[in-house]
Amino acid sequence: MKIGFDNEKYLEYQKKAILERVKRFGDKLYLEFGGKLLYDMHAARVLPGFDPNVKMRLLRELKDQADIILCIFAGDIERKKVRADFGITYDADAVKLIDDVQEWGLQVTAVVITRYDDQPTARMFKERLERRGIRVYYHRSTRGYPSDVDRIVSEEGYGANPLIETTKPLVVVTGPGPGSGKLATCLSQMYHEYRNGVNAGYAKFETFPIWNLPLNHPVNIAYEAATVDLGDCNMLDSFHLDAHGEKAVNYNRDMEAYPVLRCILKKIVKEEVLYASPTDMGVNCAGFGISDDACVREASRQEIIRRWFRCHTEYAIGLTDQDAINRIERLMKMVGLNPNDRTVVRHAYEAAAYGRERDKGNEGVYCGAAIELDDGRIITGHNTTEMHAASSVVINAIKALADIPQNIHLLPPNILESITHLKHHVFKRKSISMDLDETLIALSISATSNPSAQAALDKLPLLRDCELHLTHIPTRGDEAGLRQLGARLTSDPKFSSRNLFEP
Repeated sequence: MKIGFDNEKYLEYQKKAILERVKRFGDKLYLEFGGKLLYDMHAARVLPGFDPNVKMRLLRELKDQADIILCIFAGDIERKKVRADFGITYDADAVKLIDDVQEWGLQVTAVVITRYDDQPTARMFKERLERRGIRVYYHRSTRGYPSDVDRIVSEEGYGANPLIETTKPLVVVTGPGPGSGKLATCLSQMYHEYRNGVNAGYAKFETFPIWNLPLNHPVNIAYEAATVDLGDCNMLDSFHLDAHGEKAVNYNRDMEAYPVLRCILKKIVKEEVLYASPTDMGVNCAGFGISDDACVREASRQEIIRRWFRCHTEYAIGLTDQDAINRIERLMKMVGLNPNDRTVVRHAYEAAAYGRERDKGNEGVYCGAAIELDDGRIITGHNTTEMHAASSVVINAIKALADIPQNIHLLPPNILESITHLKHHVFKRKSISMDLDETLIALSISATSNPSAQAALDKLPLLRDCELHLTHIPTRGDEAGLRQLGARLTSDPKFSSRNLFEP
């Protein structure tokens, strides 16, 4: 894989920028940490070489100076909102983040449940954490927000929230997903700090859009593609241009919030101007880490295509609307892309056509899959009576990586017959074809007595970050297996079965 990003240079610039901002405010800095603190796979895809956990490495270097506050919106807990890349709910993601932070040698100082409105599930979440020794606070919706600044910055507004006790000069405020209440938590804390005679400041750390890249740079367009469901769009920071005479890229929500935010900060801090623009608020240095612009541009174009497939798939299953489709189509046209610019797509279609031709005359839906290995080889597979297309392509790929001839079977007939009997006679399934999860379990059993199966099993880690396309929406077992393998999956917005219900 070509490398287009220098993590060490990025860390150097980013750490320096944060410490300078801490020094500027004297006593304490509240740093709103946007994006993903850990496992930032979007950044890793559009900035090849970017360490998905580099931000955690940064915090580890600052751990003696930093407290961490984790925010989660009560409504996300109530609705069981899911983080798509892990397939887990936001409250589960928050708990996982606490564990992950501890594994890095840091501690979450407190958890804040924001915009709390007596939701039973949020209350249960609080009790669960408190019984494990974690401090949890409620913040209700701020009265008067966003128009009534006098009420917001008063005992009825931010003053109604409890002060979260922190001891270090840098307070990192993070949370799962957008809308978690990070900004409101920072401002609420600043209100209490100034009331107690502590000089506190605010800054924002968010990787995308990258402010010092052109507005139409593929990296920034890929960010728009990733947030089409939110309606985010990049724009030039007019406040920054007026104040400094230089172009900078920001996005609509920050631009819209800036005038109100500036008024709130002015009322809290009692100073005329803290920041002249939304971009000035940021301490974002990702642009300085780019070492190969051409590499980054191509990676970002591929990410836009992946987002096109994902958006259309989410529309097919009812998770997004026509507005999102319109936005992603506009972005594809802007960059001059079409879905077939993703190499594995054409090969997946060919695999499906091969399966259909081989079983000519039989009814059914024929699914194809293709994966591009790290050495550039394209491996394909299609569904059969025994396996889903995802299972076939993974088995074929690890055979190729282990130099095992395709006519060598890795799964013995007795294991296949046992699984078939279980699915058909015990579970009463209509389809006995194995999804990827089931196939990998069968392969691991076979590996105990079959050296070829063990050799193939050992190659599974090499599928991480490989590009893979399915001609149909993956079943739950296929998606779970591919997520565990770390393949970069896309699929056509077509269902693999005519049945509406998937067991």
